[in-house]
Amino acid sequence: MKHMRVALAQINLTVGDLDGNTQRICQAVEEARTAGADVVVFPELAITGYPPEDLLLRPKFIEENLSCLHKVAASSQGIVVIVGFVDRQETLFNASAVLADGRIAGVYHKRLLPNYGVFDEKRYFAPGKSCPLFHLDDVPFGVSICEDIWFPDGPHLALSRAGALVLFNLNASPYHMGKWRLREEMLATRARDGGVAVVYVNLVGGQDELVFDGGSVVFDHEGSLLARGPQFEEALVIADLPIEAIRRRRARTPTIAEEGRLPLGEVPTPSIPVRVTFSTRKQQVNPTFADPLPPLEEVYRALVLGTSDYVRKNGFTTVVVGLSGGIDSSLTAVIAADALGPENVVGVFMPSPYTSQESARYAQELARRLGIRFLLLPIGPIFQAFLQVLEEPFSGLPRDVTEENIQARIRGTLLMALSNKFGWLVLATGNKSEMSTGYATLYGDMAGGFAVLKDVPKTLVYALARHRNERDPVIPEGVLERPPTAELRPGQVDQETLPPYEILDPLLKAYVEEDKPPEEIVAAGFDPDVVAKVTAMVDRNEYKRRQAPPGIKITPRALGKDRRLPITNRYRPFLADSALPREENRRGK
Repeated sequence: MKHMRVALAQINLTVGDLDGNTQRICQAVEEARTAGADVVVFPELAITGYPPEDLLLRPKFIEENLSCLHKVAASSQGIVVIVGFVDRQETLFNASAVLADGRIAGVYHKRLLPNYGVFDEKRYFAPGKSCPLFHLDDVPFGVSICEDIWFPDGPHLALSRAGALVLFNLNASPYHMGKWRLREEMLATRARDGGVAVVYVNLVGGQDELVFDGGSVVFDHEGSLLARGPQFEEALVIADLPIEAIRRRRARTPTIAEEGRLPLGEVPTPSIPVRVTFSTRKQQVNPTFADPLPPLEEVYRALVLGTSDYVRKNGFTTVVVGLSGGIDSSLTAVIAADALGPENVVGVFMPSPYTSQESARYAQELARRLGIRFLLLPIGPIFQAFLQVLEEPFSGLPRDVTEENIQARIRGTLLMALSNKFGWLVLATGNKSEMSTGYATLYGDMAGGFAVLKDVPKTLVYALARHRNERDPVIPEGVLERPPTAELRPGQVDQETLPPYEILDPLLKAYVEEDKPPEEIVAAGFDPDVVAKVTAMVDRNEYKRRQAPPGIKITPRALGKDRRLPITNRYRPFLADSALPREENRRGK
């Protein structure tokens, strides 16, 4: 075999949809066979969807997953299929099966199980104990799964030392900004160090808080990029691997693995033949090659795909967004319209006595430009009714954040009423800056089933809005220029309570995403009083974040699974005992 044609099935799967996933896998097998592929490889845990979490604790789920594996095996006539599934022996394994000519030729069990950030694989799986070396005709190849390839002394070295010329790596690698570049640098290094072609297939699609960005790639034995799939869309990525060139290089120049320059424990590498009757060979093809997206477009596409899949996979068709005339609700509505079509988005404007004419104009203009349905529901009479009912217990007390929160909660109640009546999903509009500091109202602007901007800092919200307007100016310019305000009292602006977002967001990145202590943040040039105030707000509002809807992860450390702090917690790493404002539990848009 001078060349091996590989097909990387970068497909969008759904957790728990065993029959649907199996049907989609078999369809992709047929597409790969038609393209003349010798091998088609699928993402990690493709049959179950990723991550299946506590579905793995249900024995029937495991049994049905194994039954589906045999259905996929039956489709493997004339082609080698490498697919992720859950294997069961004395315990469970995150596994990949090598299928050929209707049978299971062999199985690989993932050896390195991630247990950090959003990953909990040690909760469910046992690590594998061997690295099988498969032989297709005269081509030895290995299989590994996701985390296995991230470490320099991982299973790929054992496979290279055993003689593998090709390494197939199955992935469900969650997206965050710029991660594709880190992946490609790492994979090029692994290919060079092992003297192997690396075939890296990644899942695409949204699953709760996670988005998988695809971007599947193929590197040759010298670390040169041969093929790249598109980001955030399904694709069958095709490439021809130069088997003879790899073999010549290995015969001429020892690899790092063969030289023993990196530590490598004794890992069994049993030899497994893969017998398959190929169809007629075809001429070499031009490989799939998609360019990476620019940074802002990359994030925007992640938000659109994450929103689309969350809505669609949970059985909704229509979403409802509370429009305020502000930047967060405007961007949320635009993303929803791009994800679902404007006909499936309802914008609701709920003015209070403090709502400006500018806000009304901007909200209506946004809805008109997007072509979404627009509802006007004034909350003034409802607000007055609340105040009247509370007049006696509030007698003699000044108005404060309480009355502001009432307005936000009225709006949340109206949105949930529309959701109940019409089956619409409410999209919350809060961003990461607000969620981090507690600058949001429980049961008010936090009400909803999904928070599109939950992991998007305020400064990035503005950048994304301007980026989207470059394509089509749907967000009124006044929304981008006006000072951020909740309009819950006369003349209110965000920066009465929060530092300027240009200061706040880098501070939050250091404290929330990078876990830097306050002293180190101050040493980087931040005002000590500002650091004390902001870190206090972040820490005391964990209880709010626990009650927030899920939202799309786009940074290396999102609020939620990535960051798990106890609510009841007296550890306060503040710089000073300066008087801090009592909790700002307000905010309604």
